[in-house]
Amino acid sequence: MTNTIENTIESYFKSNTQLSREKLVSLINKDFPDLSLGTITVYLSKLKKAGIINNPARGVYSITDKQIFNPEINQNLKKIYNKIHKDFPFIEICVWNTKWLSDLMRHQPFKNFTIIEVDKEAEEQVFNAVSEWTKNVYFNPNEEILERYISTNTEEVTIIKNLVTEAPTIKNNKIEIPTLEKLLVDIIIDKELFAAQQGELDVIFKSAFDKYDINKAKMKRYAIRRNKESELERMINLSLAK
Repeated sequence: MTNTIENTIESYFKSNTQLSREKLVSLINKDFPDLSLGTITVYLSKLKKAGIINNPARGVYSITDKQIFNPEINQNLKKIYNKIHKDFPFIEICVWNTKWLSDLMRHQPFKNFTIIEVDKEAEEQVFNAVSEWTKNVYFNPNEEILERYISTNTEEVTIIKNLVTEAPTIKNNKIEIPTLEKLLVDIIIDKELFAAQQGELDVIFKSAFDKYDINKAKMKRYAIRRNKESELERMINLSLAK
């Protein structure tokens, strides 16, 4: 039975290079319905010891030895997400901070932004709500606003923008955050918002691919949704050729 699972284990990771324990157990259970949860757990332990699968983060399995992108979600982000989710329970929300890109860069940006992405239909309502309990909140700022007010503001800045439909996000500690694949696509498209990263795009991409487990297919699908597939391909080829 172990050999049979060994022969099928890679097939479970074709769509995703990493899976939660619950998802992996569910996939195995479909192929081997007679196996109990305890038996599957034993097999996963054996496969891990044999180096066939990895366990890079708690509750996560992968078939690569690269790290899983697992940024720190500080209390401010948790507070923002939970409050918006409570006030607007039926909309898609994604929160993050540009500081998450810092470990991929040589030079650290002068300042970082808290980014809140929500459904387009709810952008203004969320902006009005967040503005009541947080200062320095900007709604889809254009280049002039970014240069005149945001870039020179020394205080914490929060930016609310549209969450592209079917954008790759993931739940982390009950908080919805963008995947690294999404962040990499966004920074090559939203040049004004991510001006601090533009001079190091090749460094960021190379560092990301060297350090983290990245799903290229997921990146490509998202880039296609944003009509920037060619830009992504060019950036990947340029960065990985170095």
